Formats: sequence, C-alpha cells, structure tokens
Amino acid sequence: MGHVLHSGFSSTTHVVLFPFMSKGHTIPLLQLARLILARAATVTIFTTPANLPFISTRLQNTAASIITLPFPKNIEGVPDGVESTDKLPSMSLFVPFVTCTKLMKPHFEDALEGLADVTFMITDSFLGWTLDSASKFGIPRLATYGFNAFSGAIMRSVVASRVLFQVESDAELFQVPDFPWIKVTRNDFSSPFIDREPEGPHFEFVKESITATSNSYGLLVNSFYELEPKFIEYSNCKSKPKTWSIGPLCLAEPPKTTTTSQKPLYLKWLDDKLENGKSSVLYVAFGSQAEISKEQLHEIMTGLEKSGVNFLWVVGKNGKEVDNEFERRVKDRGLVVRDWVDQIEILKHESVKGFLSHCGWNSALESICAKVPILGWPMMAEQPLNVRMVVEEIKVGLRVETCDGTVRGFVKWEGLSKMVKELMEGEMGKVVRKNVEEIGDAAAKAVLEESGSSWKYLDHLIEDIVAFRNKKFVSQQA
Repeated sequence: MGHVLHSGFSSTTHVVLFPFMSKGHTIPLLQLARLILARAATVTIFTTPANLPFISTRLQNTAASIITLPFPKNIEGVPDGVESTDKLPSMSLFVPFVTCTKLMKPHFEDALEGLADVTFMITDSFLGWTLDSASKFGIPRLATYGFNAFSGAIMRSVVASRVLFQVESDAELFQVPDFPWIKVTRNDFSSPFIDREPEGPHFEFVKESITATSNSYGLLVNSFYELEPKFIEYSNCKSKPKTWSIGPLCLAEPPKTTTTSQKPLYLKWLDDKLENGKSSVLYVAFGSQAEISKEQLHEIMTGLEKSGVNFLWVVGKNGKEVDNEFERRVKDRGLVVRDWVDQIEILKHESVKGFLSHCGWNSALESICAKVPILGWPMMAEQPLNVRMVVEEIKVGLRVETCDGTVRGFVKWEGLSKMVKELMEGEMGKVVRKNVEEIGDAAAKAVLEESGSSWKYLDHLIEDIVAFRNKKFVSQQA
C-alpha cells in the first residue's frame, strides 16, 4: 500500500488482536493487523488450531505473531473439530458455540502473562469475556462488532424508545425516533431485540456483550466518516465508549500477483468473459452462514436462468441443492462455484458489474470499494438494516422484490429476474452505478491517503492509548 512508518509509533507499541471464530469477523481484523503493522507496531493474534491455517495464509509475508488456544471440547450440539461458525451444522447452534468460548479464558490469560508489555487489545464484541482479562492485566480493550454505525444507531434508537412494541404488525413501517427521515419495520430486527420481555441464553449473551463493549476503551467501526457522519456522531453523543471509524479495512488487502496458470477457475472464467466481449457479469453470493430453503433456491436458479444475464454464483453451504442439470443449462453464461473464493478479487474484476448479496457489512463494503452496485437480499442478523442503508441512505444499490412486499418475504423468480435486469441494464441501475463510483473513490481516500479520515483516526487512536498508558504509569509512580 505504500504506507510510511509513523515516527510516533515504534515496535514497543504491542497490539493484541482476538477475532471471533467466523470468517466474516476474522477477515476485517486481519486486514486491520496490516494497517497496524504498517505503523511499525508489533501485532499478536489469538486463534484456535483449526483456524490457524486460514489466518497464517492470510497474513503470510507479515511480521504478525500468532498464538493458538485450545478450543473447548464436548460442547452439546457442537461436533468436535468445529471451531468456526461456517462449519456449524446449523446456525441454531450459534449460542452454545459462542458461549463456550468463555472456557478459553484461562488459556488466554496464561498466554497474555507470557507476552511482552501489551499496549492495548482489540477483541471481537462476541468475546465480551476478554474485557475481564484485559482489566486483570491493566490493558485497554477495544471492541469491534463488525457492523456499521448506521445499524448500531438505528438499533439503539429503536430499542431505547421501545417503539418496536407500539406498532400493530411486523411489516408496519414506522419512523426511527432520532432519525425521522428513516422508516423501518419490526421485520428489520431479530431476537432478542423484538422480544417484549427478553430472556434465555441468547439474550444473556447479547446483554453481556453490550455491557462489556460499553465498559471498554473504545469501539472500532469498519466504516469511514464521510459515509455515515450523522450516525457516527450520534453514537459518540448517545452511547459509550467512543466510536472510531477506521475502514473500509478491505482496502488494506495487498494486491494479488498471480500468473494465469495460478488463477482459480472462477477468475479464468471471468477473464474469458471479458475477452469474449461479455463484460457484464452478476456476482451472486449470500455469505457462509445463510441457510436457504430448497424452494427458495429453486426460485433463485429459475430467476438467474430467465434473467439472461451472465452470472457467477458462489453457492456456499447450499451447494448440494443446486443440481447439475441447472449448471448444464446455463453453462454458456453461468458458473456455479462450491469452494471458498477470494471475494475481493471477484468484485475487483473488470467484468463484474453487479452483486446480488445478503448485504453482510463486509460484503457491502467490498462491493462499494470495488465500485460495484448491489442488489440487496437480507438473510439474517443486521442485514435488513444494511440493505436499508445501501438502498435508501447512500443509494448504491437496489432491493430484491418479495412476493408479499415484506423484508423477510419469499422471493419468486419473476421478481428476482426483474430486479437483476434492472440492476444490470435498467435506469435505476445506472443511477446506483454512478453513486457507487463516487463513494468508492471517497472510501479509498479515507484509508489510503494520509489526509484521509480513517488513516488519521487510526493514528489518533494509537496516540491516545499510548498517552493514556503513559499517564497511568506516571500516576502509579507518583
């Protein structure tokens, strides 16, 4: 990236990173590790044995150190050897999986005790128990949720006002109290936020996570100030700790240098489409967690086939339901991929002109940075709010049509085909394509230029913590 080393930092600045065991949570922290290393700091990353190969591959040719901690065994419902959420048989096992990470605490603290002086740690908010460990050793802890300031601000406003319980139906639109130009529905939120009297293990986990975050030194947001200034300022005004926008972190990825023979099949396929003048490909991916019904997958296959567009579809855990007959019928203009892919490389490819996405925040950011407009289809978590941001607030995408018009409704092939063609060829598609070009330029400036907001925020954050530690040390000596 060509970052200069900052004279204000040195190898005595030691940062610990502990990502949650999910690729969507891990990848941004590995990208952040590169930005911290570029500032001449020392970085130590914690993970588990099964996640080590993925992390070490992503950080090859860097000076980052990696420490593995044993993942708990004999967890009810979680098969032994499963150490990341994308390997879970079902996302219904998420709560026992995330809760059992608390059993790693003694191992984490033993390892911390053996490290050279740690300046601060950045841990996933799902690992809220790490705040206790940080406090035990006098280490400032920064938390990261992996979503944007928009979603966090909307959730805070809606939950605090209890307006969710004043509407008559899940599909009824209502104004967000602190942002009256924004309208949402109860369907845009999930449990436990939509529960009038929340209780149970999931609620307890969420409560502990939020409490730990609010008592941490800071909250990191993978976004940039110019994208959502109102929501970043709201977060800093209405809640604690301080929010630092330091993204898009995907721009920290070094450019790939691969020969044609080294390229995976899907990139060669995209190259071929470009060479043959078919340079308008729709990329389709719904993340590694989405569980899609057979009926819905059938509508997706039909919609893509009937749309007539070129497409590259990464089917993920739903691959077994996508039949060979479908692949045979679309082989001249469609490619189905069942393996893990380098999504950033796909989105950056010159032939890719649209992204049918679940709108996980990483995917949305990667699309924005690649200047590719989005067709949003939320599947879970805060994704419905991400789609509202993408479509209504920053206007870099369109939304799929559900047959009943609701956020979580069934999507029939006719509606999908219609919106795919609109994104790739229609007038609304042209508007969002122009918008994403402009925002993509602003994103690059924020992270990659020394005058950029995210570059400066990361510098200021490290300077603040170093000053805080020094002041604390002086007071202890007095």
